[in-house]
Amino acid sequence: MEEVRAYRALFAVDIVGSSGRGDVALEQIRQVLSAALHASFTRGGVDWDDCLRHDLGDGMRVVAPAGTPETSLIHPLVHELTERLRAHNLLAGKPTRIRLRMALHAGSVQVGRDGTVSGRPLEVLARLLDAEPVRAALAQAPDATTALLVSEHFHETAVCQGRPGIDPAAFRRVDVREKEFTGSAWLHVPAYGGAPQATGSVPDRTASDSDHTAPNSDRTASAPDRTAPDAGAPAGNTKVISKASGHGVIYALGNGTMNIGGKSGKK
Repeated sequence: MEEVRAYRALFAVDIVGSSGRGDVALEQIRQVLSAALHASFTRGGVDWDDCLRHDLGDGMRVVAPAGTPETSLIHPLVHELTERLRAHNLLAGKPTRIRLRMALHAGSVQVGRDGTVSGRPLEVLARLLDAEPVRAALAQAPDATTALLVSEHFHETAVCQGRPGIDPAAFRRVDVREKEFTGSAWLHVPAYGGAPQATGSVPDRTASDSDHTAPNSDRTASAPDRTAPDAGAPAGNTKVISKASGHGVIYALGNGTMNIGGKSGKK
């Protein structure tokens, strides 16, 4: 069968913890993932129908059309996909929630007339998808929806330039030793809100975790309570109440005046 060699961008995803959920749940999350990938590729300007796709059972490998800008597979695609899955997870039950490992690479592959793709770059992509650093990133950040590992080559061509939506500081270099593949790659865990997040280390869960709370402090400062105008305040002003760290309540009026009322005694 006639084959041609072509330089292509390669993207792969794998659903974390897909085994043991049962056939019904697995089919549901496969449908959600497929729809989210379709929408995210389209949002990034990549024609989903022109992509060469291979079903991995609990994931998918996508070979982008020739000429696809590699940067578009990070932003907006990765961040768009992350946000869509987060939105799904907010309403989904535990059996159908989705967390993803993702990998990006690019290289010269053999493309058959029937759409089959082969070559060493696909092997590299598979090793990145299964690599320990991306698995550990999700294990250590249980609130993260996705984690991405990009090859050294992809990092050089798509990340280093700091294009809009792609912050090089949000990628951390890691070592990968997976079967016959040994090399460097770059780890990125998309932050909440879709913006890139600097990852000098795997992101902490939340700043309010009890093990990060300093002694004798509340650390639960709530968002300001906005109420109707205070009867005792000048007309047109709104009283804003913010609870601080246990030493009082701050009352701020709309004209900029601030009164701090302290409480006696210790909490």
